[in-house]
Amino acid sequence: MAQVTFDRVGKVYADGTRAVTGLDLEIDDGELMVLVGPSGCGKTTTLRMTAGLEDVTEGDIRIGERVVNELDASDRDVAMVFQNYALYPHMSVFDNLAFPLRARGLPKSEIRARVDRIAALLGLDGMLQRKPRALSGGQRQRVAMGRAIVREPEVFLMDEPLSNLDAKLRTQMRAEIAGLQGELAVTMIYVTHDQVEAMTIGTQIAVLHEGVLQQRGSPQTLYDDPNNVFVATFIGSPGMNLLRGRIEREGDTLACVLGGRRMPVATGNGSLAALAAYAGGAVATGVRPEHLREPDGSEATRLRGRVRFAELLGAEQLVQIELDEAWAFDPQAPATAAPGRAVVTARFDAHAPIRTGDAAEVAVAAERLQFFDLETGRAIR
Repeated sequence: MAQVTFDRVGKVYADGTRAVTGLDLEIDDGELMVLVGPSGCGKTTTLRMTAGLEDVTEGDIRIGERVVNELDASDRDVAMVFQNYALYPHMSVFDNLAFPLRARGLPKSEIRARVDRIAALLGLDGMLQRKPRALSGGQRQRVAMGRAIVREPEVFLMDEPLSNLDAKLRTQMRAEIAGLQGELAVTMIYVTHDQVEAMTIGTQIAVLHEGVLQQRGSPQTLYDDPNNVFVATFIGSPGMNLLRGRIEREGDTLACVLGGRRMPVATGNGSLAALAAYAGGAVATGVRPEHLREPDGSEATRLRGRVRFAELLGAEQLVQIELDEAWAFDPQAPATAAPGRAVVTARFDAHAPIRTGDAAEVAVAAERLQFFDLETGRAIR
């Protein structure tokens, strides 16, 4: 296996469309790196440049010690699993798995041994004589993965491999892929637009937006400490609530004012020294849905509004509340734009009596507020 390094990598298509800009990213040997972001963010282009299916416009891609920019795809020692499986329909499972080994001219005995081992690993050993049309979607995906694994490449590339599966099977396959990667200790780059999939599979996640790397880190780091507004709202389901707040001094301490509600800024809210520079001015204030809770009789700061919608998920409810006072923050609008009425999502107990149109209160866990610059969207630290 091998380390993969992107050194200021960029991609510009012939029509002038820029897909990737200045990508600096290092993926350790044996690491499972997930590239995640919305459609058109450059993640699949990055994967295809790594595989040799797209030319690199700027910078270098290294696999191990080799710069592979000019190498043909067949010479890079990578294997790619596609969204559509790309199985040969006229071949049996055995022949699909054996195909890349036969193409390399390996002896029949070695081909049989490798295919049998991979089939057993993936639970396909009873299906080797079937054709792809006789398999379920999950079984076809295992065959596609097995065809990549059997080659024993330096790097595995997976391009949204689970998007054609139903929700239950996706959950099962996520666990299988993560377990398989750990068992094989392979270097894997996995592309998805689904941030839940990214959080559950990746040991490391790289978030891309408009071709630019926004943040790289562990799933928990990205969730707890996002670099900017985009990462804060993209990572998490649902994403972080954003409100327009005002920072004010209270002697030696700081307070955040949301609408008519005033709450102290705790020492856990990033760097107080950095936030103090915003005293007297507006900031984007972020709070996760789980940090907006049902009031429990304490004196916690509360926001008031009316229930717009409640979504019962079994163990909890996701409740959308249109607030009476707190100002909305729209990251797409100019910082000088007049704020509108804010809608936040809170997590309530499944049995809380919630109805659309009801008056509602949420208690704010003020110590978990996060703050971002209104103009740049960067976290204030």
